[in-house]
Amino acid sequence: MPLSSVKPAAQLSNVLKIALRGQSLLTSPRLNKGTAFSVTERKAFGLDGRLPYRVNTLDEQCQRAYEQLQTRETPIAKNLFLTSLKAQNWTLYYSLLSKHVKELVPIIYTPTEADAIASYSHQFRRSEGLYLSFPNRDTMEQDFLDQIRGGDIDLLVCTDSEAILGIGDQGVGGVGISTAKAALYSLIGGLDPAKTLSIVLDVGTNNEDLLKDPLYIGWRNKRIEGKEYDIFIDKFVQLVRKHLPNTLLHFEDFGVKNARRILERYHDTHAVFNDDIQGTGAISLACVMAGIGVSRRSRAAVKSPTGTSVTNDRLSDQRYVVFGAGSAGLGIATRLRDAMVAADGISVEEANKRFWMIDRDGLLVAKENPKESDPARAHFYRKEEEGWKAGKTGLLEVIKQAQPTVLVGCSTSAGAFDEKVIKAMSNGLEEGARPIILPLSNPSRLCEAKPEDLLKWTNGQALVATGSPFPRVEMEYKGRTIGYDIAECNNALIYPGLGFGAVLSKSRCMTDTMLLAGAKKLASLSPAILADNSKDDLSDYEYKGESLMPDFANAPKVNFEIAVAVAGQAIQEGSARAEWAQDLKAKGREEVEKIVREKAGEKVWVPVYYEYEYDKKGLEDI
Repeated sequence: MPLSSVKPAAQLSNVLKIALRGQSLLTSPRLNKGTAFSVTERKAFGLDGRLPYRVNTLDEQCQRAYEQLQTRETPIAKNLFLTSLKAQNWTLYYSLLSKHVKELVPIIYTPTEADAIASYSHQFRRSEGLYLSFPNRDTMEQDFLDQIRGGDIDLLVCTDSEAILGIGDQGVGGVGISTAKAALYSLIGGLDPAKTLSIVLDVGTNNEDLLKDPLYIGWRNKRIEGKEYDIFIDKFVQLVRKHLPNTLLHFEDFGVKNARRILERYHDTHAVFNDDIQGTGAISLACVMAGIGVSRRSRAAVKSPTGTSVTNDRLSDQRYVVFGAGSAGLGIATRLRDAMVAADGISVEEANKRFWMIDRDGLLVAKENPKESDPARAHFYRKEEEGWKAGKTGLLEVIKQAQPTVLVGCSTSAGAFDEKVIKAMSNGLEEGARPIILPLSNPSRLCEAKPEDLLKWTNGQALVATGSPFPRVEMEYKGRTIGYDIAECNNALIYPGLGFGAVLSKSRCMTDTMLLAGAKKLASLSPAILADNSKDDLSDYEYKGESLMPDFANAPKVNFEIAVAVAGQAIQEGSARAEWAQDLKAKGREEVEKIVREKAGEKVWVPVYYEYEYDKKGLEDI
């Protein structure tokens, strides 16, 4: 499997000069080693007597921490334990997570982090980042400068907390989603946590429970809107552009009326990224691309005995029904559409015709230009002249008429993809083709269909990816039992790599082609693609239930490969501003990739302990 073995030799060989001593060193989460301080370090830094006698290895510390974690019986209790551990020792925290990625990411991120955010004011113990509050807008620049640590920052993750993890407006507690996202950038993407900063833009809250809560620690005021809101956001972004021009600015969980508008406003002037829009779209694109590859092989296996060639294997050759026309569905459709334009060379107008978007009122249909507050959504309306009726065409009828090859669900309408819908979809496909079905709604109880039902209704032909983890499905197929691994369409499989690639290259913006490069790389690492057993003769091809996406346990290695692809694309298209990349544009793709891989290996951060030497002029802290 072409996954990099990351060896950050530059990091591992360094000796750090440290100016802190005694208790100050033990209370620095970035520099603290706890019981792993060596005998020499204990004497040099005045730690004898402050620590137990025995020196532990990092592995021993991880074992102890994991045993302590297992005594916590609920996910939220485990979340709070890990938050406390992070506040004490970053290296131990990330080392523990790296040993149990698949198990612990759901604890520090979705779904458990939602509970932690909802109770933030009652669980608060220690600051987690930068709190920029609307009443203090006049001192915003100084507050910002006090926190950016001399400008040595690669990543800012900020939220205004309006649309947190499916639980809505959470006010100042939304800082928890910024810290969780930043943690995944370090754990999975390889960014140094000392060079990341989590930010909450406290613009008030419309959550009545928070406004009435006597312990609420944010600005107790209704959420500001309109011109005041825009001025506040712009002031923040301009501070980033002024003081941190090469930093990636990640917007997270902004409300639907602001998210895309803000992204588009600053897209061309700074490296900005919105995971809800671009990350969701990119991971879905990768799933679709992998699915197209499997379906093409399956069709070829059926047709090869007759000598019939296989066509219709481009993104733009597919027909897409997206059930759920909110921000997630729109983000997915837009990313797929833009990928068609970039990869297949068709016009935006032609690409839009490949989509049928359905919301709670039925298929989006308009006689003339639709009246939409979101211009991006207006692009996907079908025309009445095509025979559609506004607000009266449901999912089943759309499936029968459009005959989609790809069906995406982001409606939170449990069971919407029923047997009639799925069989109608299968009946509309050409011989040998496999329906690509992505029921992405979270949590699993709101999923549009269970994978086992989708496979049963399609006689094992469906290619499935879900928004939540589902167990393997075993079923009889052609007289034998096949185990189908269900792909998890998890943003964390791609966004840390997208971000690391942008940071590594110091790209002036996150372009559509960089996103496409990342999605292509992820699709190429699909177990279903890598397991191709047909070699040159597609008549021998047989899909054996492999997942469309890599296992989440491999997320760090996968994201490293994505980062290399994204940085390489930034160099090739001339958006990279890193000094080392300036002379590479004229070089061949293979040579560029080799150099980018080397630079990525040097920059990637891993949780290991450095050797420390005392120096009065050394590092004090962040």
